[in-house]
Amino acid sequence: MEKGEHKVELQLGDVQTTALIPVAIKAGETLRKNPRIKDPKAVEIIQTLQLDTRPYDKFLSHEGVVARTIMLDRQMKSIIKKHPDTVVVNLGAGFDDRFSRVDNGRILWFDIDLADSIAARKKAFPERDRVTMVEADVLKDDWFGTIEEALKGRKAKPVFIAEGLFMYFTLEQISDLLGNIIRHFPDGGLMIAEQNCKLMAGNEKHHDAVKSTNARFLSGTDSAQEIADMVEGLQLVEEHSFNEEMKKYTIRAKLFAMIAPRMNNRWATFKWGGKMS
Repeated sequence: MEKGEHKVELQLGDVQTTALIPVAIKAGETLRKNPRIKDPKAVEIIQTLQLDTRPYDKFLSHEGVVARTIMLDRQMKSIIKKHPDTVVVNLGAGFDDRFSRVDNGRILWFDIDLADSIAARKKAFPERDRVTMVEADVLKDDWFGTIEEALKGRKAKPVFIAEGLFMYFTLEQISDLLGNIIRHFPDGGLMIAEQNCKLMAGNEKHHDAVKSTNARFLSGTDSAQEIADMVEGLQLVEEHSFNEEMKKYTIRAKLFAMIAPRMNNRWATFKWGGKMS
């Protein structure tokens, strides 16, 4: 931040404020001596905001965000390698900069979020080729046309990402969202969505970082199969706990995985309409 510049103030809703958690953690990890992930944009955002990251950057949340970033980046790179013309739709994008880490020079990317989040995002991110920021409520259906238009002439099916999103929706809202997506894209696609456990629903004040916001966890699952069972045509492909990655790095994370194996969040991959081709 240049001398004389003023602190940037954000006006974000309760759930949207949770986007400060991963950006604070990614910035903190990037500045470590041997970072496991690198996100220079996150560092820039935190420095511009002059944000006190201490309420957001707690040990378990830090390790969880690092793990989910590594796991999803790995999965997205694999998908894009197989399907280089993929159209990616990032639901509840916040300050995420995954596009920069997985771009192959051909994919199309859509960052979708509520008005206040997109307004903040547009201040942080420059306009980029093949990246579109869309101001929309993902629970409504007025944004689907933008994605449908982008898919014209492309062989790849859409890939939707819901990172740090489903826990702030009820199961009914999640079911409605997925049902809408399948109806608008009947030829098939993927949804990669973060899941949290049932025990956390309504217990956000016990979460080490979310408790510093006013957001509420409205749902959780013991298995993502519960969501697949609610939505006609949706199939669960695979599900992986963040513990799988977290336990590689610290004794504390390894102990957490042993003591509370079902408490951590998970990545679930769903598909509909047959195989990705």
